[in-house]
Amino acid sequence: MELFKYFPTGYTSVLWLLALSLLLIVSVIRRRVPRNFPPGPTPLPLIGNLHQLDLRRLDWSLMGLAEKYGSVFSVEIGPLKAVVLTGYDAVKDALVNHADLFTGRPRIPIYDDFSFRNGVIFSDGKLWQDNRKFVISALRGFGMGKKSIEDRITEEASFLVNVFESHKGQPFETAQIMYLAVSNIICSIMFGDRFDYNNEVFVHLTNMMNENTRLIGTAPLHLYNAYPSLGFLIPGRQKIIENQVKMHEIFEGFFKAAKETLSEISIQTFCEALIMRHQQELGSQDIEIKEKDILVTINDLFAAGTETTSTTICWGLVLMINYPEIQRKVQDEIDRVIGAGRFPRTGDQRHMPYTDAVIHEIQRFANIMPMNLPHSTTKDTHFREYFISKGTYVIPLLTSVLYDKTQRENPNEFNPAHFLDADGNFVKTDTQLTVLTVPCSFSGRRVCAGEALAKVELFLFFTTLLQKFHFQAPPGVTDLDTSPRIGLVTNPKPHRVCAVPR
Repeated sequence: MELFKYFPTGYTSVLWLLALSLLLIVSVIRRRVPRNFPPGPTPLPLIGNLHQLDLRRLDWSLMGLAEKYGSVFSVEIGPLKAVVLTGYDAVKDALVNHADLFTGRPRIPIYDDFSFRNGVIFSDGKLWQDNRKFVISALRGFGMGKKSIEDRITEEASFLVNVFESHKGQPFETAQIMYLAVSNIICSIMFGDRFDYNNEVFVHLTNMMNENTRLIGTAPLHLYNAYPSLGFLIPGRQKIIENQVKMHEIFEGFFKAAKETLSEISIQTFCEALIMRHQQELGSQDIEIKEKDILVTINDLFAAGTETTSTTICWGLVLMINYPEIQRKVQDEIDRVIGAGRFPRTGDQRHMPYTDAVIHEIQRFANIMPMNLPHSTTKDTHFREYFISKGTYVIPLLTSVLYDKTQRENPNEFNPAHFLDADGNFVKTDTQLTVLTVPCSFSGRRVCAGEALAKVELFLFFTTLLQKFHFQAPPGVTDLDTSPRIGLVTNPKPHRVCAVPR
């Protein structure tokens, strides 16, 4: 260290020893836990339990620890202390039965870096409550749950079909075009119009968003969250911030355009409604704070309305290729209920139990958000005989919910029968809570504000594609790789498919 050059050589080793001793003392102090805190593996000074964790697949490492320490246990990711909830019963008990106690958002460095604890996903306390209430109300006002939004999705599905047809059955990559198609639905709500798939700004936005969600879930970013002082050593952290700055600049352009045409008499878009809300309710606050919250809220909706639904559909196509007999059964049901002469409608879903079961099984099996978003306790909490202090970082492990052996006999198998009874009827059980809300959170207070929209999108996009095309692997390929590309959202690895017109 530069400081040591001012001391005689003999003192250098002493100073290093003192510095190390101080770090160890601080580590020991931070390791003190309340009485009856959930048990867990013994942490080492400074590194906690990092030596026992694979940061590339942290969810599976935590699943392994749960086998020894139970469904509620503690772990230290470096100096970051967390309580882990595993299995359907424990996660539901916390996030549904004790929802008010587990709705907080902890201070996780990378999320704070780009959200500033504003918006609707990573905010906390009263700001989160107010923002969430407004977002849900506004989304309903602009069509969520109504026929108008179904018409928008059907129209977008027709544009998507045209792109698939243009490849004439030859292999092509589906990921980006799916991101663009799904994103156009939330964009039409927020900005009043869709974008052409060749729009450079639109493509750039989705690429940056996709890169950020991938980087956030990687091992170096887990290390950064544990040791934020090492941020300058982690290129991925800087890339995330650079992308976020560029995205906010683009959203700021949309925001300014909406502000110029704003009319209190006729609010046409979510963005306009958001501006009006801040002008009316937050007029006394600093304008910079208000605009930052607007930009983060727009960013939150853009990301939440794009990434998880498009990723689920991409997984669906991969699985239909690998399970052709399931694809054929879905298409038989589509032909019987809908036919070829019209696009699917949401009313068809109740007459299509097999297709409904397949969509739910895709969501379960794909496990696209294995670590969930971070939660924290809102007050000192007694939960399942343990004491968890206010503000504790809580990980409701979704991998453990979706692959819980107490809920299904063979959870590692892709099998639509997990959601069908013996007569082939769709089974609407309590277990659905783990599937329908998986993209953003399990259930309870933090359930995704756009859950209703995501359900409609999944059904209409998926059934439209299966109605129009038979999907198969490129020539010479038997099965597509189903090992995920690791990130906050787990995408299929890059692959190509053949969409053969039916």
